[in-house]
Amino acid sequence: MAFPGSLRRQPANRGLVSHCTHHHIVVFLLTFFSYSLLHASRKTFSNVKVSISSQWTPSCLNSTAPELRPYELWNSSHLFPSAEEATLFLGTLDTIFLFSYAVGLFVSGTVGDRLNLRWVLSFGMCSSALVVFFFGTLTEWLHFYNKWFYCCLWVVNGLLQSTGWPCVVAVMGNWFGKAGRGFVFGLWSACASVGNILGAFLASCVLKYGYEYAFLVTASVQFAGGVIVFFGLLTSPKEVGLPELGADEDDTVEEDSNRPLMGSDDDDDDDRNYSIQATDTDRQPKAIGFFQACCLPGVVLYSLAYACLKLVNYSFFFWLPFYLSNNFGWKEAEADQLSIWYDVGGIIGGTIQGLISDVLQKRAPVLAISLLFAVGSLFGYSRSPNSKPINAVIMAITGFFIGGPSNMISSAISADLGRQELVKGSSEALATVTGIVDGTGSIGAAVGQYLVSLIQENLKWTWVFYFFILMTSSTILFISPLILREIKLLLHERRLRVVAE
Repeated sequence: MAFPGSLRRQPANRGLVSHCTHHHIVVFLLTFFSYSLLHASRKTFSNVKVSISSQWTPSCLNSTAPELRPYELWNSSHLFPSAEEATLFLGTLDTIFLFSYAVGLFVSGTVGDRLNLRWVLSFGMCSSALVVFFFGTLTEWLHFYNKWFYCCLWVVNGLLQSTGWPCVVAVMGNWFGKAGRGFVFGLWSACASVGNILGAFLASCVLKYGYEYAFLVTASVQFAGGVIVFFGLLTSPKEVGLPELGADEDDTVEEDSNRPLMGSDDDDDDDRNYSIQATDTDRQPKAIGFFQACCLPGVVLYSLAYACLKLVNYSFFFWLPFYLSNNFGWKEAEADQLSIWYDVGGIIGGTIQGLISDVLQKRAPVLAISLLFAVGSLFGYSRSPNSKPINAVIMAITGFFIGGPSNMISSAISADLGRQELVKGSSEALATVTGIVDGTGSIGAAVGQYLVSLIQENLKWTWVFYFFILMTSSTILFISPLILREIKLLLHERRLRVVAE
């Protein structure tokens, strides 16, 4: 009896292991650490804000600075009359970066699909490293302080850093098919969290010499990483003579392992459209247009959902250490170290939930269950007692249920959306779709940072967590049509299995 395609699915890891080569490992590591380095430079800026604020404030208002005479000489270059105004400007720079980063993502995805992904990624890393060097190191060495210059540099930095995520997701999507994609991308998407930890470590090692050296170290490492990517990254298997994903093969198991999760309803019952790429591999498909990508099934819904979820995730990224210090009175260094547990939970959550989605061959139901638990964990964390061990445990659980779905949407699901049947396996859709999803999410994150500060100032932290619960619930609401659709498919497949037996 000939079973439908959905009944012939083999364990995802089988197809993954059979196709894994040393090229796959190198691509995994290069893309992982390239984006980790981009995130490390962002984290460095967050970690040295106190030092920058002190430098931009007159020494008479800074109790730790020596009193130098004459006063006019040593204080004429300072930007702000008080630390509060300096801190407010640093927050403004965060918002400027996120908005320019969001705009850049929409453009970078389209550019990445039309140019060589390796060139775009390497250019973004090296150019961003130079901007970071100018911003934090060169201006301090030259004692040049100008608010508009800082704003312009951070706008450019956001645009350049936006080249990273669409390119690395597209490269990973070219190399890793549906088989094990949830697990592989779940593990790989820990690159952002690893970058946060790396940035904090590099900054803490040299911060005692001056904040300018923290920027110097991270910029140098990032520039070196961009050079390595330019000479070492392979953007697709065809560059080394390996078959592309979706190419026709005799082994039906391998054919099934590369089939996208975002196919149409009829694909589960009909094998005629089973391959995700045309058999004529010599014919190069054209890059998909921006509005065409927006019209692909699931792209708009996942983009809106990610805008709500990334708002919550990035709010923890920017505000968690401040919340721990402000709400519990813990030292800043202790709060920084404790906040790492949120990233740890996100790493574990993304990996496990990705693996579960591989087994089910569906993403949306896994996201829904995780986000429902996230609502409960947010409510529980808002009432965490003044105990570091208990706080760390609840924080890790919260990161598991929020960071995990965030990583899955921005990586595995973006790759699924860019390789669905309507695109016919065109790799030239991957970066564009990823840019749309992550760009929309970044707009939500940028707006969220202002709203969090506004709510905290007027209604205190409890209402901030209620706001997070509302945004998490909105995420579920946006993907509810996809959840219902995939649950129906699961029930339909189950009935077919019963009939087949």
